[in-house]
Amino acid sequence: MATSLTRHRDLEAAIDAVVESYRGPEEINSLESAALPNKRAVIDAFNHLKPVLYLGFYSTRSLTPANLRHTIAEHLYPAYEILVDQIVRVFTYEKTMGRAPAEHGQHWSEDVVLRLFNALPALRRTLNRDVLAAYDGDPAAKSVEEVVFSYPAIEAITAYRVAHVLYLERLPMIPRIISEYAHGKSGIDIHPGARIGERFFIDHGTGVVIGETSVIGRNVKIYQGVTLGALSVPRGGNAQDGGKRHPTIEDDVTIYSGATILGGETVIGAGSVIGGNVWLVHSVPPRSKITYEPGRA
Repeated sequence: MATSLTRHRDLEAAIDAVVESYRGPEEINSLESAALPNKRAVIDAFNHLKPVLYLGFYSTRSLTPANLRHTIAEHLYPAYEILVDQIVRVFTYEKTMGRAPAEHGQHWSEDVVLRLFNALPALRRTLNRDVLAAYDGDPAAKSVEEVVFSYPAIEAITAYRVAHVLYLERLPMIPRIISEYAHGKSGIDIHPGARIGERFFIDHGTGVVIGETSVIGRNVKIYQGVTLGALSVPRGGNAQDGGKRHPTIEDDVTIYSGATILGGETVIGAGSVIGGNVWLVHSVPPRSKITYEPGRA
C-alpha cells in the first residue's frame, strides 16, 4: 500500500517529467506567455464596444441628449485602457519572437485604438444596414429589436466588423480572439480578414464558415452550413501577403444551406442563386442559378 511519502515522491516525479517536456527544441512552449494578451480582457473590451454600437438596446438607463455622451464615455474609456494594454502585450510578445517591428510600442497601440474608435460611427451605419437586411430578408422577424437581441448572425457580424478594423492594422491575435468569441456564441465562423460589403445577412447561421481571403459584395444572403473555403494549398498564402485562397461573391447573391464554394479564383457573379448542397470550385457568370445534381461532380 502506497504511503503518503511514496505518493509525494510520485507527484514530484510527475512534475519533473512535465517540466522536462518544456525543454525540447521542437516543443510549443510559450514560456514568455506573461506578455501574451489576456483573452478574457479582450472579450471584456469588445463587450464595452458592442453597447456603443447598439446603445439604445443595451443601455441600463433611460437615454437622453443630456446623458448620451456620458453613457458612451462610460464604455469607451475602459475599452480604451483594456485594448491599449492588450495591444502592448501582443507586441511585447511578438518582439520576443522576432516577429514585430521595434517601434510598435505604447504610442502605436494608443493610435490603433483611437483609429478603431474613430471608425465606430461608420461601423454603426454599416451594422444598421446589416440589421435592416436581416429584418427585410426574414419574414419571421417581428421587429428590428428582435433581430438585434436574438439573431446569432448579428452577434457574428458585429464581432467581424470590429475585428476587421483591427486586422487591417496587421494586429496579431486580438482580431481572432474577438471573432472566435463570436464563433463560440453564434456557431458562425467569420475570419476577420474577409472583406464583406454592407447589408450582409446570414439566415439561421449555424455552421457557416467564411475564410480569410473571402470577398463578399453588397446585399448578399447566405444560409446555414455554407462554406466559403480554400482548396488544399501549401502554407504561406497569407492574405496579408497577397495570396487569395477563398472565393469572391459579387453583389446580390443568395447561397442556400449546405453549399460549399472553394478557391481563390472562384467568382460567383452578381445576382446569382446557389442552391443547397452545391459544391463549386469554378466561377459562374452573373445571374446564374446553380442547383445540386446527385452523381455529378
